[in-house]
Amino acid sequence: MKTDIEIARSVKMHRITEIAESIGIPEEKVAQYGHYMAKVPLSLIDEEKIAKSRLILVTAITATKAGIGKTTVSVGLALGLNKIGKKAIVALREPSLGPCFGMKGGAAGGGYAQVVPMEKINLHFTGDMHAVTSAHNMISALLDNYIYNHQAEGFALKEVLWKRVLDVNDRSLRSIVTGLGPRTNGLTAESGFDITAASELMAILCLSTDMDDMRRRIDNILLGYTFDDKPFMVKDMGVTGAILVLLKTAFKANLVQTTEGTAAFIHGGPFANIAHGCNSIVATKTAMSLGEYVVTEAGFGADLGAEKFFNIKCRKSGLKPDLTVLVATLNGLKMHGGTALENIQKPDAEGVRKGFANLDRHIRNLQGFGQSVIVCFNKYASDTEEEILMVKEHCAEMGVPFALNNAWAEGGEGAVELADLVVNTIENNPSGPLQFTYSDEQNLKDKIGAVAKNIYGASHVTFSAIAKKKLAAAEKMGFSHFPVCIAKTQYSFSQDAKAYGAPSGFDFDIKDIVINSGSEMIVAIAGDIIRMPGLPKIPQATKIDIVDGVIEGLS
Repeated sequence: MKTDIEIARSVKMHRITEIAESIGIPEEKVAQYGHYMAKVPLSLIDEEKIAKSRLILVTAITATKAGIGKTTVSVGLALGLNKIGKKAIVALREPSLGPCFGMKGGAAGGGYAQVVPMEKINLHFTGDMHAVTSAHNMISALLDNYIYNHQAEGFALKEVLWKRVLDVNDRSLRSIVTGLGPRTNGLTAESGFDITAASELMAILCLSTDMDDMRRRIDNILLGYTFDDKPFMVKDMGVTGAILVLLKTAFKANLVQTTEGTAAFIHGGPFANIAHGCNSIVATKTAMSLGEYVVTEAGFGADLGAEKFFNIKCRKSGLKPDLTVLVATLNGLKMHGGTALENIQKPDAEGVRKGFANLDRHIRNLQGFGQSVIVCFNKYASDTEEEILMVKEHCAEMGVPFALNNAWAEGGEGAVELADLVVNTIENNPSGPLQFTYSDEQNLKDKIGAVAKNIYGASHVTFSAIAKKKLAAAEKMGFSHFPVCIAKTQYSFSQDAKAYGAPSGFDFDIKDIVINSGSEMIVAIAGDIIRMPGLPKIPQATKIDIVDGVIEGLS
């Protein structure tokens, strides 16, 4: 059996100018990065065309270490739609180097449903991640310099909120001390690193609608508080223009292609467990300006990515999916049904049956947003027909359409059944008006509580003393109308990573709050979630190498 990277290398790619031309982008508007990648201008966005395009969200049951395959389904669905004669484009997030070299490996789809060139997309791509990293750390350096050079005038911050970022999993950098050594090295202070995907600048890049909007948001980034409790922001240093310059090119959407030559926009890379988990508004709107159908995904399970897609991205952009596809696998259902990890590829009807509780809650949650939902069964080689039939029959009992996806093995042909069902459902039973989990007018505690109770199944939400203090500060500064972005484990509805299935009635603990006044959302840190991941005992990096001049081990 070929690996993902072997399949990706076997594909004969089209010049990126040909891909652009196939969706109506003239060559003069394409800024090429080699032969097969490009950036395109924001001027392609056309609100009238967006209104006519059909947007499809792909999400999944709660994530497991066994994998679910949302990206493979997203790419496969776009391929399948094109197979049945529809003009479809896929819009995805950019992979992060951290997971690529850590636990996950590559993140460009799989098998014959991938975006290519796979190696470049998974590694440095067009430099967007590095641009966000550099811009974020430039703010850190400028802030330290500002404090250092204005101390003689009596300026100081009693609390600095802005940390540093790096697109590498490095637990040793979570908490650091800066400015050690002679006085000329700066002021000694505590700091730390988050992963780049969690940077507020990453969220700003993904949520901004144009350069003026991005400038406004960068202006309003909260860096800390003075000793008289006044907020200190980027605009107070007068450096917003410099940060905007570093992000100017990164703000443009990236155009690549799939294994079958379908256009794909890949732009922005926030994680859904520690950030808002959606690709950029710019990329989605560009795709919708050019495609009859646009397939996009939100990170991890629907309790994280889809919830934030609706409550944050759609709220901010006015976008509304015509349909949501919920991806499920036998392996995932078995894990949530209590089957041991080492046994999930073996038949276990009882495990599948118990796992339906997780599937059902996600279905109900998505329907609660006003979404028309279909279940996509992502097929693995070890799956049995008997257990697949169990899932299909259960979906019928739930009144939810069901389709198999075998795009990993068969490319677009393996997703034709899914594509037909998607088109038929959108034509005959499209999603209704979007229903948010909370209103803008609710206070921040109530918004967090609404998500925790109505989406996760918690019975009670508790807030640490520091969380209460920061929420009060956010309300005082006039940020109570912001949506909330809860950071929690991706492996459970609860904050306990080992609570599989559909737990309910649990306490949900908010230990900290991060005020993202630039991206205009309040990040609530739940349980033990950490915004700088560590590496596993045997990281994926041990499998990555160059053999005979060819990269191996990315998947």
